[in-house]
Amino acid sequence: MDVIGERMASQTKASKIEKLTALPGVGAATAKKLVDAKLDTVSKVATAGASKLIKAGIKAAVAKKIASAAKSADKAASATKAVSTKAKAAAKKAPAKAKATASKAKAAAKKAPAKAKEVASSAKNLAKSTKSKKEKKDTSESKKIGPSPKTPLSKMSWFKNFKK
Repeated sequence: MDVIGERMASQTKASKIEKLTALPGVGAATAKKLVDAKLDTVSKVATAGASKLIKAGIKAAVAKKIASAAKSADKAASATKAVSTKAKAAAKKAPAKAKATASKAKAAAKKAPAKAKEVASSAKNLAKSTKSKKEKKDTSESKKIGPSPKTPLSKMSWFKNFKK
């Protein structure tokens, strides 16, 4: 049982060393020193700064370079994580947004026939009102005093007076 625990611990230590060697200026030996000093992640190295790296057994010039590289790598990683989080949140919201849009479209489609019926009804009413106005004009013409256009000339009073 002890052998398995040791092998897993060495694999974990090896993976930590491998991740730290991605930083510029950090080789296998430097990474081992950092892991032994419990600075086993890029984030921990970035927050430690050059002074703690020097205490871990790294030369001052190299420690400054490593600290600077770790800070920029950590900043990039946190920015990537923030973008990833926003993307996940947007992806989570997308189905709800689509559902809301679909329900709005469905409601609009339901209202469309009623709206069309209303428009047709108002058009019909407008046509009726226009027709009734024409009828009113026709009736006002029939109320004129005097003979109708169908009355013959001989029956008109002015014609009778003209003969005399």
